[in-house]
Amino acid sequence: MSGLCLEDLGLGQSAERTWTVDAAAIDAFAAVSGDDNPLHTDEAYAATGPFHGRVAHGMLAASYISAVLGAQLPGAGAIYLAQTLRFLRPVRIGDEVKVTVTVTGIDPAKARVTLSTRCAVGRKSVVDGEAQVLVSRRGA
Repeated sequence: MSGLCLEDLGLGQSAERTWTVDAAAIDAFAAVSGDDNPLHTDEAYAATGPFHGRVAHGMLAASYISAVLGAQLPGAGAIYLAQTLRFLRPVRIGDEVKVTVTVTGIDPAKARVTLSTRCAVGRKSVVDGEAQVLVSRRGA
């Protein structure tokens, strides 16, 4: 299975996918990442914090960007080179996080593609940024 090649991509091309964040996803991310900050893992502790309850790791939401890049646009075989991120709002248990990636630049000489990246809950951005990926050329 392979993703899109450089020649298949165009400015404005986009892909999206939605995930529902649940406590199990937060707990699994904490276990895998080693980030067991009680704001994410302990409801009683988190209730006394700035968000008044458990929230997902910002990097959990950001990891959904990686999933869209690696599975959809450009897809399998793309090499993630760089990512900027701005964490704008908390993601709570039960939130539906919609990830949208959009091609904003193509460097044919280097086979690099720049994409805007956005995670939203409802109409509000929770994480945004920009990714750069390396893609294959057709026949290469």
